[in-house]
Amino acid sequence: MGRLRLVVAGIDDTVPAVRRLVLAAPQGGELPSYTPGSHLVLDVPAGSGRERALANAYSLVGEGLHPSRYEIAVLLCDPHGGAAGGSAWVHTLRTGDPVTAMPPRSSFAPVQAATRHLLVAAGIGITPLVSHLRFHARWGREAELLYLHRAGRGALLDEVAELTGGVASPFHDRADLLSRLRERLLDQPIGTHLYTCGPTGFMDLVVSEAQEAGWPASRIHLEHFGLDDLDPGEPFDVTVGERRFEVASGVSLLEAMEQQGYAVPNLCRQGVCGECRLDLGPATTGVWHRDLYLTDDDKAAGDCAMACVSRALPAADGRSHLEVSL
Repeated sequence: MGRLRLVVAGIDDTVPAVRRLVLAAPQGGELPSYTPGSHLVLDVPAGSGRERALANAYSLVGEGLHPSRYEIAVLLCDPHGGAAGGSAWVHTLRTGDPVTAMPPRSSFAPVQAATRHLLVAAGIGITPLVSHLRFHARWGREAELLYLHRAGRGALLDEVAELTGGVASPFHDRADLLSRLRERLLDQPIGTHLYTCGPTGFMDLVVSEAQEAGWPASRIHLEHFGLDDLDPGEPFDVTVGERRFEVASGVSLLEAMEQQGYAVPNLCRQGVCGECRLDLGPATTGVWHRDLYLTDDDKAAGDCAMACVSRALPAADGRSHLEVSL
C-alpha cells in the first residue's frame, strides 16, 4: 500500500505543549484500520530550518476499527535538539493543511493470549497505551494503568478516565509510581503481560523492576518513540555483489553503503519509515533488528533489514556478516 494523502481535520491544543491532531481523507470516507499500539509515520517536508525531509512516527490514539479519521497527540520537542524537527512541524499545522503518511504499523500490540494487561506510561508515552485501553474496554479484557505525568501536563486524561472507569492510577512523582509498580508486579495472575512507554530512562527502570520481580522477557513489552540512543554495536562485514567491506562500530549500514558509493533509498534514518529496507542473502549470519517498521514475522524470517538501524548479530564461529542483495 502506498502513502496516504490526508488533511488536518481538527486541532486541540488544550494541554500545554501537546497538540492533538485529527487527520482525515480529503473527501472523507473510511481509512485503513489498525491494531492497538499502532503508529502513523508522517512525512515531514524539508524547509523552515530542515535541510532534508524527515519521517516521524506518532502513536494513534483513536478508534482503530473502521476509522474515518486518525488521531495523534504530539509533544512539542525535537529529539535532535533543534527547533526544526517533526514535532515542531506538527505544531505549525493548521486545519485544512495536507499531510502524507505511511499506512499504520504496529510492533506494540496487546498479546491476545494474555490473561491480564499491566500498562505503565510516562508523559507522552500514554499515547500508544490509550489505544490498548480502547481494545481492552471493547472486548472486556482486564487491564490496569499506572500513569506518571507532570501536574497540569497530562495528555488524554479524559480518555483515560473514561476507558478505565476512573480507576487508573495517576502519579506526579516517579518514586511514588515505582513504589506502586513494585507492589503490582508481585501481585499479578499468571499470564499477565507488562507494557511500558515513555522516556528511555523511565522504561529502563520499569524493565529493571520487572526483571527483579522475576518477570520473563517474553512478558515485557516496550514502545520506543525514537531510536537516537541505540547501542553503537560491534563492527561487522557486509557483502554487496562482489564487494565486501566493514561497517564500523557507531556507523550504520546505510552510512557505510553510502560511503562505498551505493545509493540506498532512505528518509527517516530512525527505523520508522521503511524506505531503506534491504533484502538479505543466505551468507547473512543473523540480523539485529532495531527498527519500528518490520513486523514480527518479517524479523523472524531474517531475510531483510532496515539499513539505517539494523546490524549483523555476532557469529559464533567467525566474523558477523550481512549479505545485501540490491
